[in-house]
Amino acid sequence: MCGRFTLRERLNDLLREFDAEVRGEPFELFEQYNICPTNLIPVIREDESGENELLRMQWGFVPSWAKDAKFCPINAVSETVASKPMFRSAIKKRRCLIPADGFYEWKKLPKKTKGDAPWYFQVNGGKPFAFAGIWERWGELESCAILTTTPNELMAPIHDRLPVILSPTDYDAWLDPTMNDPEKLTYLYEPFPASEMTMTRVSAYVNKVGNKGPQCLEAVES
Repeated sequence: MCGRFTLRERLNDLLREFDAEVRGEPFELFEQYNICPTNLIPVIREDESGENELLRMQWGFVPSWAKDAKFCPINAVSETVASKPMFRSAIKKRRCLIPADGFYEWKKLPKKTKGDAPWYFQVNGGKPFAFAGIWERWGELESCAILTTTPNELMAPIHDRLPVILSPTDYDAWLDPTMNDPEKLTYLYEPFPASEMTMTRVSAYVNKVGNKGPQCLEAVES
């Protein structure tokens, strides 16, 4: 799964990286070291004119037919996303890019050890990248989830799921609103190459959702 991530890019750099424009109410982007579920996060989707728009959504998916917004999964399993009632409409019609420059995962430690060990994963030396996402509208609330897949060799010792990370060459295919057959997109769910990722054990400081500073990335001995 993916339960926390980072994004430290400036807004103008992010817009340039993803060839996007801000739509709706303007907003600022600050360095974010511990993005957590239900936070408002930057999301990129294709608008009606075929241009990429950058806006903010809640990280935590609320389907349009939900009675309330209490249950809002942050991840969707790629192997079943097209068949699950909660996600099957979004995967056909409402796909998005979720920018990041790293993410955390926790390794289970022996029961006698207090807490689990957080690890920080980066792509291509820390460059910004995009998770494959889906989004939905519930009333005035727009929300999203990150797709997950099987782990690569780097992630496997830590966790049994890996977020779907897209190559820049696949952004257009993922956002293409005319592509409404999810089966034709399954090739994008292949685990991102381990050779293009790095991992670092970091301080348990990141475990608390209220801790937002650069100390979250402080490396510790594994």
